[in-house]
Amino acid sequence: MITAFVMIQVESALIPEAAQAISELQGVAEVYSVAGGEADLIAVVRVGAHEELADVIPNRVSKVAGVKETTTHIAFRAFSKHDLEAAFSLGLE
Repeated sequence: MITAFVMIQVESALIPEAAQAISELQGVAEVYSVAGGEADLIAVVRVGAHEELADVIPNRVSKVAGVKETTTHIAFRAFSKHDLEAAFSLGLE
């Protein structure tokens, strides 16, 4: 399984509609609205082969109304759920 994180810049008036449309695309596992960077949305894309990324991102995500630009980061390694929960809970107690 190939996992990619796609940072998406969207026309501000169309963020909710673009997020919904992107979340319904085959290959897109999750979509988050975010603040604090250049991206308006981050999509988690999970596909079976690298070649599928070439279909999902430029042929589907990039063509959603309001999408201005995408930047893709491909994951090399996934850490266990336990490790991730521990990392995200640092300093919150």
